[in-house]
Amino acid sequence: MSDDQPNTDQPNTEKPAKPARSPEEQAEMTETLERWSASLARELDIADLEVDIDAVLALAGVAAHAVLRPAAPLTTYLVGYAAGRAAALGEASGEQATARASEIAAALARSLER
Repeated sequence: MSDDQPNTDQPNTEKPAKPARSPEEQAEMTETLERWSASLARELDIADLEVDIDAVLALAGVAAHAVLRPAAPLTTYLVGYAAGRAAALGEASGEQATARASEIAAALARSLER
């Protein structure tokens, strides 16, 4: 077998790429997440909280891909807890505390990338 031909003796273990969401699917997902976030925030008595859904999903994506998929919800929970604690203690504003905790979590996840 020459160097420019692929080795067909080994099975292909790469996962097929997920098809991209259509603009309609993306809009529906965004709308659903915004409604869910607003409803949950009201029930948790934090309705005035502005949630950057894209930032939360990006952090979850980093954790899921760099560590393990189940690390995504765990990471976002711990970041939220740490940010809330820091804000409650007056160490930073909620926005600053969230940004700092998110940066720490993303950096740690990337350093452990499998």
